Amino acid sequence: MIFKDYYKILELNSNKVSINEIKIAYRELAKKYHPDVNVGNSIAEERFKDINEAYRVLSDTKSKKRYDRMWVNRRGKKKNFEESKRSEGSLVSDFFTMFFGQGANNEDTVEVKKQKNKIPSKGENIETEINVSIEDAYFGLEKKISLRTVKGSMKTFSVKIPAGIRNGEKIRLMGQGKDGKNGGSNGDLFIKINIENNSKFRLVNNDLYSDLYLTPWEAALGTRVSINGIDDKASLFVPPGIQSGEKVKIAGKGYKDGKGGRGDLVTEIKIMVPKSLSEEEKELFEKLRETSNFMPRGI
Repeated sequence: MIFKDYYKILELNSNKVSINEIKIAYRELAKKYHPDVNVGNSIAEERFKDINEAYRVLSDTKSKKRYDRMWVNRRGKKKNFEESKRSEGSLVSDFFTMFFGQGANNEDTVEVKKQKNKIPSKGENIETEINVSIEDAYFGLEKKISLRTVKGSMKTFSVKIPAGIRNGEKIRLMGQGKDGKNGGSNGDLFIKINIENNSKFRLVNNDLYSDLYLTPWEAALGTRVSINGIDDKASLFVPPGIQSGEKVKIAGKGYKDGKGGRGDLVTEIKIMVPKSLSEEEKELFEKLRETSNFMPRGI
């Protein structure tokens, strides 16, 4: 006959245990493998059924004595303990049915359901996301958001966004998720932060990117310009002959790296040509055309 080691299932090393010790072991394992805290885990579900089956046998003095005679006999002969399968959807195994008889199945089903309904379980977590500007994420702020609850009503939350939060990072509001069951704690609310780029800055890892617009003569001759960082101004030297699309970095003026440091402020050069010229400007450009040997397209 296929035999199941109920003491092993309840993680007990011997049959020399009291009914109270069996109950304690059962409660701990039932909480750990309860379906409500292992959603979608078929292995945990089967483990939960085995735990209830073992408790059903060992918590009753008469059935425990009867089982112990078989258990000691098996242990004495040093035979391997085999796992007994259960039919699909059944809460009890073949061994349990043979041990208690055919009428035990329905009784055990009721008992398992009663135990399942008594165990406290935490409510489900809820996730949402909000958009914040680069400046707000850099300096931090307290933001109010309104969400629709599972009951259909609107609820307002005050969310404190810490300075230097990372893009995609989640803020946890404990106990603001779905209600727990059977006295269990509520789930949590997780808010994902999406940092939005704007016309001033673009966030790339820890670096802040911005555009620096130059005149043709500034690009050709070089210049020193004052640019706006996210929290102060910085002086930047532009070398002569710089090209559109090139980048100039200012170290340590970027976004916070979460370790007390900062990334870089990266300026991308964009050379701008005036759309309308004065007569004097036009003469200068024409003179430059006549005298310059520069030919970007080659000969």
